[in-house]
Amino acid sequence: MVDVAASFEKAVIPHAYNGSNNWVVSGEKTESGLPLLADDPHLGLATPSIWMQMHLQTKDLNVSGVIFAGVPGIILGHNDKIAWGVTNTGPDVQQLYLEKRNPDNPNEFLFEGEWEEATIIDEPIRVKDGGTLDYQVVETRHGPIVSEFAEESGKDTVMSLRWTALDATTELEAILEMNRASDWEEFEKGLEKFLVPAQNFVFASKDGTVAYKANGKIPIYENSEDALLPLPGWESEYILEDYIPFDELPSVVNPEKGFIATANNKIASDKYPYHISNVWAQPYRYERIAEVLESNDSLTAEDMMDLQMDQMNLQAREFVPIFLGVLEEAMLTDSESAAVSLLEDWDYIDQVDAAQPLIFHHWMDEVEVILYQNLPDGVMGLFNSRGQTTDEILRNAASGNSSIWFDDNGGLESVLHLSLQHTIEKLTEEYGDDMLTWEWGEYHQVQFPHPLSAVHPVLAYFFNHEDSLPVGGSSVTSMAAAYDTETGEVDHGASWRFVIDMGEPTTGYHIVGPGQEGHFRSEWYHDQMDDWVEGTYHKTKLDTDKGQTLQLVP
Repeated sequence: MVDVAASFEKAVIPHAYNGSNNWVVSGEKTESGLPLLADDPHLGLATPSIWMQMHLQTKDLNVSGVIFAGVPGIILGHNDKIAWGVTNTGPDVQQLYLEKRNPDNPNEFLFEGEWEEATIIDEPIRVKDGGTLDYQVVETRHGPIVSEFAEESGKDTVMSLRWTALDATTELEAILEMNRASDWEEFEKGLEKFLVPAQNFVFASKDGTVAYKANGKIPIYENSEDALLPLPGWESEYILEDYIPFDELPSVVNPEKGFIATANNKIASDKYPYHISNVWAQPYRYERIAEVLESNDSLTAEDMMDLQMDQMNLQAREFVPIFLGVLEEAMLTDSESAAVSLLEDWDYIDQVDAAQPLIFHHWMDEVEVILYQNLPDGVMGLFNSRGQTTDEILRNAASGNSSIWFDDNGGLESVLHLSLQHTIEKLTEEYGDDMLTWEWGEYHQVQFPHPLSAVHPVLAYFFNHEDSLPVGGSSVTSMAAAYDTETGEVDHGASWRFVIDMGEPTTGYHIVGPGQEGHFRSEWYHDQMDDWVEGTYHKTKLDTDKGQTLQLVP
């Protein structure tokens, strides 16, 4: 038997679900009387930026936004009539299959009682200053065999990967149609060709329309539980060949409440007839965005920028009163009591120069250490989205319900007291005895490191910004700034911030961190790093004749 978790211990694990934010606001709730749109897709933070900002103009096209280098169209942005932005839907579009290999022929796999020949694709790997590796990809009817990359791999039973991204798709055609669209009908028609990755698109237009659609190829599971574990590849009933019809994907146009927002939260009700995902981001970013948008009927582009930089921590606002209430009768040390007093006076903003965010986030981490201490290391390494699980366990225990997670660790009060004790001990050792001098930004800092900087300190000197910058926010705030809990390094957040008022559709407001240029000697290499931390946007215009023009002639 193969220990799957142990086998993949050295695999590269993507960043935990920190996701993205986007929203659109109807003209009924704006100062200009026309829609506002905001988008900040969250990705790994590094140099150079994943995005390149571009203004693309032809005889029949005038569009601005961001691209991946080499893409001949604007992926996210606006023209003079519409604007759009995305967040990740997070659907189940990858499925592992168990495959039974013929012991007499390693290129044959069982399907419906017969051995079926796999497709063998030669993929030679040329090695600098070395020979060429004669590598071959083995593909079953479901997809490539991937378990060979584990530490251990069964000889007769292996795993293959079915993934929609491995199919030929039509995103480039979709992008070009979206760039030329002038209204929701034309935009949605182009969106039908945007198949991978599945995204939550929000849309605003000069005609006053605001809309939302989850696009893409999302497999139809007859039983949503089937999406949780590898499926038997030798049975035809488990083939995923049907996808949610485009017209039945989640969609909203001009809602009565006057806005649409997504933040990788659950996008469909339990009554929705199809399975999309079992894993969603914690709801705090969405709830904060909705809270702000609901509270104002005269919103401006400046308000949208402020909301993208908002550091209100709704997780703390929920759990700090619960934690302090549970510990009200506990026998606390002087330092623990001092920490409690600070948290009692907190406004729940993850402010860069405040001590409370430092205490709260470390406290939550220590709670998880205690709750999950008996889980195998291999399991913890794959338990990336445990935040919402921890939240639910805490809510359940705080409501007085019995929970094995707390019962096995002495109860809720014991867990909270012990985790607070560990928190204060660690922070005191690192930052000193005077809590009034503690600051979130001493720990929580952003660098945007260049990949080559890890090779040698000399390369780090040339390619990295000279200093890490203290920054507010966290993984649960609208201003997303997720971080490595060991070092405090902010490594995941808004790769691009964008705001537009359709009352002035030729003007956009942007931040591309850490800069637009990838050459370390360029003045634009890290020139937006401070802007990213402070929320200083730059303005672009579709109707400007300033700047230099790169003209491509066939």
